[in-house]
Amino acid sequence: MENTAQTLDIEAVDAYLAANLAGYSGPLTAKKFEVGQSNPTFLLTTPERRYVLRRKPPGALLKSAHAVDREYRVQAALAGSQVPVARMYLLCEDDAVIGSMFYVMDHVDGRNFRRPDLPDLTPKERGRVVDDMNRVLAALHSVDVEAVGLADFGPPGNYYQRQTGRWTKQYKASETQPIPAMDRLIELLNQQMPPEDGQRTLVHGDYRIDNMIFQHDGTKCIALLDWELSTVGHPYADLASVIMQWQMPPGGEGRGLAGLDRAALGLPTDQEFIAQYCARRGIGGIDNFGFYLAFCFFRMAAIIQGVYRRALDGNASNPERALQLGQFVTMFAENGVRALADE
Repeated sequence: MENTAQTLDIEAVDAYLAANLAGYSGPLTAKKFEVGQSNPTFLLTTPERRYVLRRKPPGALLKSAHAVDREYRVQAALAGSQVPVARMYLLCEDDAVIGSMFYVMDHVDGRNFRRPDLPDLTPKERGRVVDDMNRVLAALHSVDVEAVGLADFGPPGNYYQRQTGRWTKQYKASETQPIPAMDRLIELLNQQMPPEDGQRTLVHGDYRIDNMIFQHDGTKCIALLDWELSTVGHPYADLASVIMQWQMPPGGEGRGLAGLDRAALGLPTDQEFIAQYCARRGIGGIDNFGFYLAFCFFRMAAIIQGVYRRALDGNASNPERALQLGQFVTMFAENGVRALADE
């Protein structure tokens, strides 16, 4: 069968699981999730249970991108911790099975919120959901990386310097036209790079509410998903990622909180969320937050540019959505420049 980001060789997956996954029995059906631009993700259903398969896209890929093996490793390491993750079953590193590396995990039965304004909840429920989001973030940054076997999950040195360099290379490799705001943002980030402060924690890399699964009838997070960008690094990047999302326009496209009456909605201000996080981690406060926010805008712009380039190359997980996202690269870059100016 044709091997694309939209398809999955069901027979090959069925045979592989039958041979390698204890307790597995078919027949098997698969349905691709619409969400997820980077690694194509499929719901696998058998008469007995449901699983989730995440694969690298087939075809030529940017170096170090789509690291499903890292996703698998970090989630397996966090099993039983205070950070809720899905149960990992197996990692297949043999590209010959379905055309690219993949892993299989448990399907977590819960609800997913795509928008941080949580339109279907009451104000009290909204506050509890966001507070649990805060709790999980603080728990993630409190994990003893050595104790869970992840001390080597990220190289030593200045996390922001390393990440800025990495994503600048990724951005340049997928650049389709000059974007002056992006060039300016890269320049400013390198000029204003903060010194090392000794914090070295597990970092999710894409921490936002639509990467979380919550209880069907409650407000507790039961799984944090999409660990492709995870590493050992600096925790404020994850915290700033939440604030970055909230500064976007509200609604289905921007999926932010800009201009909304948060008090009436039962949602915390940026400052309240940061203060709750600091209290949970036992730290006094955060200086130079504008840099961390600008860094998150920059990284997201680089990611979106990569998604857009894959759409143009015919290798995107969701081509129509990817082409739409490409329009936002300039906006993210401009927001990053503004965050540094406002600091």
